Amino acid sequence: MKNIFLTAGLFLSQIILAQYTYPTTPEKVVVDDYFGTKITDNYRWMEDLTNPEVQSWFKNQSDYSNSIISKIPHREDLFNRMKEVQKMNGDTFGSVLERQNVYFYTKTKKDENLSKLYSRDLSTGKETLIFDPESLGKNTQITNFNIDSKAKKIAILLSKSGGEICDLKIFDLTTKKFLNDEIGPIWSEFAFDFTPDDKSIIYTKMSTADPNSNMLLKDMKAMLHVIGTDPKTDKILASREEYPELNALTEQFTDISFSDDYQYMVLRLSSVKSESPIFVAPYSELKNKKINWRQIIKPSDDITDICISGDKLFLLTHKDAPNYKITLTSLLKPDFKNAKTVVPESKDAVIIAIHNSKNYIYYSLGNGITRDKYQINLNTLATKKIDLPTGVNTSLSLNRHENDNIYCDNVNWLTPLTNYEYNPEKGVAVKSKYLNSETNFPDYNKLYTVKEIEVKSHDGVMVPLSIIYPKNMKMDGKNPAYITGYGGYGFSYEPRFSTRLSVLLEQGVVIAIAHVRGGGEKGENWHKAGMKATKPNTWKDFIACAEYLVNQKYTSSSKLIGNGVSAGGILIGRALTERPDLFAVAIAEVGMTNALRSETTANGPNQIPEVGSIKNEEDAKHLMEMDAQSKVKKGVKYPAVIIRTGMNDSRIVPWEPGKFAATLQKNSASGKPVLLYVNYENGHFTSDMDVVFNEYADIYSFALWQVGDPKFQPVKN
Repeated sequence: MKNIFLTAGLFLSQIILAQYTYPTTPEKVVVDDYFGTKITDNYRWMEDLTNPEVQSWFKNQSDYSNSIISKIPHREDLFNRMKEVQKMNGDTFGSVLERQNVYFYTKTKKDENLSKLYSRDLSTGKETLIFDPESLGKNTQITNFNIDSKAKKIAILLSKSGGEICDLKIFDLTTKKFLNDEIGPIWSEFAFDFTPDDKSIIYTKMSTADPNSNMLLKDMKAMLHVIGTDPKTDKILASREEYPELNALTEQFTDISFSDDYQYMVLRLSSVKSESPIFVAPYSELKNKKINWRQIIKPSDDITDICISGDKLFLLTHKDAPNYKITLTSLLKPDFKNAKTVVPESKDAVIIAIHNSKNYIYYSLGNGITRDKYQINLNTLATKKIDLPTGVNTSLSLNRHENDNIYCDNVNWLTPLTNYEYNPEKGVAVKSKYLNSETNFPDYNKLYTVKEIEVKSHDGVMVPLSIIYPKNMKMDGKNPAYITGYGGYGFSYEPRFSTRLSVLLEQGVVIAIAHVRGGGEKGENWHKAGMKATKPNTWKDFIACAEYLVNQKYTSSSKLIGNGVSAGGILIGRALTERPDLFAVAIAEVGMTNALRSETTANGPNQIPEVGSIKNEEDAKHLMEMDAQSKVKKGVKYPAVIIRTGMNDSRIVPWEPGKFAATLQKNSASGKPVLLYVNYENGHFTSDMDVVFNEYADIYSFALWQVGDPKFQPVKN
């Protein structure tokens, strides 16, 4: 491949004249026939990330984009301001667990980039630093942790530079040293736990640690590791090959856990589909050579979560209840048709999640903008609302096997997160003494207005839209605006405080969040209205919300920035290709923009329940409609585009954003830049705040330059 080296002077002239000479990108034509429809793919060659030619191309694109962005003034100001706002929040806390009257938690200090593991003795209030991940090497990050019952050992899941292929190490709190055990590879989201005797760990093992292997997220195994033994001798508890009676698909994850009373082991065959097959076995089976799993739930039961207490089986289900209900049946003889309704379906809100402590179940009731918390007594079934401030309230149990203590997070669009502690017997939520920091934020509610409205979409359906903008702003169409959305997997884009978006607000940018179909804001029907055949509703809802901002003069098309992340790549990719005139800038972050080829990736088959399979003729039609890359047409005036990828990303592999960037660079006739932003220190995401803020300082300065913000215009010599 030809390497392109350009002088700084030439780069500057390119910025000023908006004439871009991108690194050379060969076209190597491949034509696919999808049940009679032929699609041309000029960049299939990029899919081999081990090819030196491909690696060189990504490096050239990265260098080129960085050379352009580095000429934009005040980019450093955005980065520095994000750091300042982060420090206003003081220290931030991650996962929290309680053992033996001690809190264990991850914490990122306000002047540090990465979280470290700490403990806090609740009797004395003394805090102790347990583990700094960078003591094991630069860019090492704590992904998750768990603790044994006696607080003697901590299992810590570790990753590198935003990658999600992790290893598990065991830290001895007595000796302050790691044991020799090193277990893996383990995917970042998979749970692990100690057995009640603290002698073993259950976990899910990946079949390979090779990020380029198509088997990366397939044929996983639920395992038992006896501490102090060779991981090669770990016992298989469930897998597709060793347990064919489970009828597991190669792409389903064998997720294993214990009931809160340790009477049962619970096995889920997980995927992006919330309705998983679920099996149980008595804990006593763990000593047997092979586990006798009993299936209690099928996907067709429309059950998305369970809680077990003795013989009581609590169910979160949308069967005949699109907004969900909680029911109760017998674990030994489940009878879903005659299950007792514990919490009926609500007309105006959705039951979003359940979790349990020793004697209670907690559930969330939300409408996409607020989320309230409730408790259910496992014995009496009495239900009570937990008194927390208005906003999005989430919760987790601190030690579900031994007590009923939970901690709750409260947050709004303009109110940073606050942690509360709660115990049902005390009945009062108290602001946490140890899990909050002194904050120094301005009163954002005095500076900005939040409007929650609904916008009529293409088919007359009303779509929720959240708009945040400076108070007393003139509605004259001259304000830059940033609109984002997601619309996938039934995930609700609820209010959250964002350091980086608060910095955009300070630049006078209107922030809008489109709660499009495919999400869960209005229950399971809202989800189903934006998947497979109905997926076009996702980007058409987004377009309708963007048009509303323009029509109501919050902004204009020449000032509008559209954004989509991950599965939101379908949203922004198709909004961009369907309405290129509507946006001044499009930001596609680690996005699914080549849906036709997604199934060929390691994570692709896992997405089939949501988007369909290219091997199915009907699904193929829908995937062709979702595929943004093949919708790019030569000679169309596309907006300025910046496409972000992380080279350690195994969810949306880098070639997918790369191919989209190459296609737009080749075909756009607007003369506006199309940059591929490549980060070699990131994956799908990272917990390193310097990496995060650097990325967004670059991306936002690019967007502000393109919408004409005077501060971000390159200076002519």
